[in-house]
Amino acid sequence: MTGERASSADASGSDLRDLPGGRDVDPFCAALAAERGASPHTVRAYRDDVLAYLRWARRQGVDPHRATYRQLRRYLAELDQARYARTTIKRHLSALRSFYRWLNRTGRAAVDPACVAQAPKGERRLPKVITNADMVTLLGVFGDEDAFGEPRAQTPQEVRDTAILEFLFSCGARVSEASGLLTAWVDFPAREVKVFGKRAKERIVPLSRAGAQAMERYAHEARPLLLNGRASDYFFVSSRGNPVSPDAIRKMFKRALRLAGLDESLSPHAMRHSFATDLLDGGADLRSVQEMLGHASLSTTQIYTHVSPDRLKEIHKLAHPRA
Repeated sequence: MTGERASSADASGSDLRDLPGGRDVDPFCAALAAERGASPHTVRAYRDDVLAYLRWARRQGVDPHRATYRQLRRYLAELDQARYARTTIKRHLSALRSFYRWLNRTGRAAVDPACVAQAPKGERRLPKVITNADMVTLLGVFGDEDAFGEPRAQTPQEVRDTAILEFLFSCGARVSEASGLLTAWVDFPAREVKVFGKRAKERIVPLSRAGAQAMERYAHEARPLLLNGRASDYFFVSSRGNPVSPDAIRKMFKRALRLAGLDESLSPHAMRHSFATDLLDGGADLRSVQEMLGHASLSTTQIYTHVSPDRLKEIHKLAHPRA
């Protein structure tokens, strides 16, 4: 089937060598990681997408090093006919653009059929937002009070999980950024943290008062108990003293949603979107939000965030000379 994922056979060196263009896959992936600072997740996705294209090329008798724009368009059309999501097709094309740029730069190919290919226009869907009331409930599910406001004892893991939730909402961080956060990057007196986002881009983000308090309590009370004498440079650690993985954070978030009685289809990314939306509704300018989210392009921030109609009316009233 067009676009099929890489099989275990394709993962071996001998099978890659038998696939037209297969010898280029591993060096391309290594360049992605080393030169562009792509995350392991991105490298895996691009590798799978390139392999899917190369297997299609083999079935169609197409030499990927001499492929034409028409042939590449036929491949993308087949993905569309197979009812792949528009976002998935766009990712395939993005992978192939990177692949062909690398092939040209390294002298492995003299053609670039992907440079003029256009991705299908898809419907822009905004990420879900967590309302303020639901956010209060979510942030309190592992807290030191129960649903009735009565004190409750917290485990070290619950103190940590409360700090993670507060951190995600406090500065709009990605799950991977929470997992990779180092203790040295947290500045409690200044109430700010340094995070490394996609492609190892560094940014400084302020912490909210509640976020800083939850994280400081975790750092002083729960983290030493979780480490149990072990050493770790990472801020959020498991009961074994290892960094809390992105998957573990996602599982914790699903559990928090369940305990809070909220929509379990929500993802931690909804907190990032809620963070940005709240900033914009509060009067923050788009450039500042872009900086705090760590977006390379302002257009990404414009797609990622939306301004409420009431806020737009208020801005229009204040700024327009005839409002």
